Amino acid sequence: MFNQSALGGTAGFGTAAAPTTANPMRDFEVTSPPDDSVSSLAFSPPTLSQNFLVAGSWDNNVRCWEVEQSGKTIPKSLQTMQGPVLDVCWSDDGTKVFMASCDKMVKCWDLSSNQTIQVAMHDAPVKTCHWIKAPTYSCLMTGSWDKTLKFWDTRTANPMKTITLLERCYCADVDYPMAVVGTASRGLIVYQLEGGPSEFKRIESPLKYQHRCVSIFKDKKGTPAGFALGSVEGRVAIQYVSPQNPKDNFTFKCHRSNGTPNGYQDIFAVNDISFHPAHGTLATVGSDGRFSFWDKDARTKLKTSEAMEQSITRCCFNNNGQIFAYSVSYDWSKGHEYYNLQKKNYIFLRSCYEDLKPRAKS
Repeated sequence: MFNQSALGGTAGFGTAAAPTTANPMRDFEVTSPPDDSVSSLAFSPPTLSQNFLVAGSWDNNVRCWEVEQSGKTIPKSLQTMQGPVLDVCWSDDGTKVFMASCDKMVKCWDLSSNQTIQVAMHDAPVKTCHWIKAPTYSCLMTGSWDKTLKFWDTRTANPMKTITLLERCYCADVDYPMAVVGTASRGLIVYQLEGGPSEFKRIESPLKYQHRCVSIFKDKKGTPAGFALGSVEGRVAIQYVSPQNPKDNFTFKCHRSNGTPNGYQDIFAVNDISFHPAHGTLATVGSDGRFSFWDKDARTKLKTSEAMEQSITRCCFNNNGQIFAYSVSYDWSKGHEYYNLQKKNYIFLRSCYEDLKPRAKS
């Protein structure tokens, strides 16, 4: 799927886009992007032979594209919620997409019938949704600003379990048998999902500022071992849940200006973190309009992009790690006075497998 010569190279594939201020990395542009800031991106699971990409937006819509091997994208369908969409996720079999919204609901979009049905409800906007596929059960986990985490069978109106959080849910990730939730006031809770969801441990935040994104990583055996946590202060923490050595946990600075004019450095929020499914390296995207690729084990940076016209709000890899998708939208980090209606939103696709290979050990 997506061999180098097709996506990102020039051999055997028309000429790549000329670099522009909107697309300085000459990546493939997704056609018919959202009309407002992109809040969530997710590629289809490996159960589907083709690649599909869904994106949720502040324009209340969720869009789905088919991504061809050439890098061309074909808009397939669109669904509308009653408020801005804050998160999207796929079912494990690739037949459904779940959409979490500010309208306090989560809807299930059945892709074959193109119909939606409400499957979850909260008392405040729903910030996160994740599908859990366990050997003994399947459910949808939703986290809300109503300070609850709920687990839904999706066939019944009431949640199978509700967990009260100390604060509003701001970010979450699931990689069975682990779930991690970050809340307002820098709360961090790890849940174990085996046999049913239960709290495993609370972790004191390694970061001094508000969490913005969290992403689980695996160890060499393919077992979820810890998570990367990004904050509004241009910093990422690599945190093992049960570290073999306290020095395994560390933080690093990113998404900051290189120079320090007048003795000050511009510091930008880390908006999203995604781990490469094959290499275990990671991508971060920020309010500085750049993406960076990192090797956490070698503690080194692999690549940083040119700056986009606006912030990069979200990113994700497809299931085999050949394609990196990232969205360029205003993230309101500089307030309403910097919002420019003239600037459109973009989603770009990049051939990334080689760029994310871990640094060779010398």
